[in-house]
Amino acid sequence: MKTRILIAIAMVALVVAFAYTTSAPAAPNAANANALPAAAPEPNAATATPAPEPHPEIREAIGSLRHAREHLEHAEHDFGGHKADAIRATDEAIRQLEICLKFDR
Repeated sequence: MKTRILIAIAMVALVVAFAYTTSAPAAPNAANANALPAAAPEPNAATATPAPEPHPEIREAIGSLRHAREHLEHAEHDFGGHKADAIRATDEAIRQLEICLKFDR
């Protein structure tokens, strides 16, 4: 039981670390650093753009976890006896992230 919890925590930590590193902004471009932002157009129902997708990093992490789970499932070896536990921990991490998204609505 402790092993499962530790694996689940490790998986979630890796997902969060991966999501943070992919979403962290890079240093601003020196050529555009002093540029003034463009004026925002007046809101109009005909030209309104949809709001950005909430939490794209979490959705991307879920996709990555599903891909990793698929790889584990079809792997020919059992990773030193940890394959089944890793699949269960991955399923739990996916489930927890999906629950997080449901509560954000």
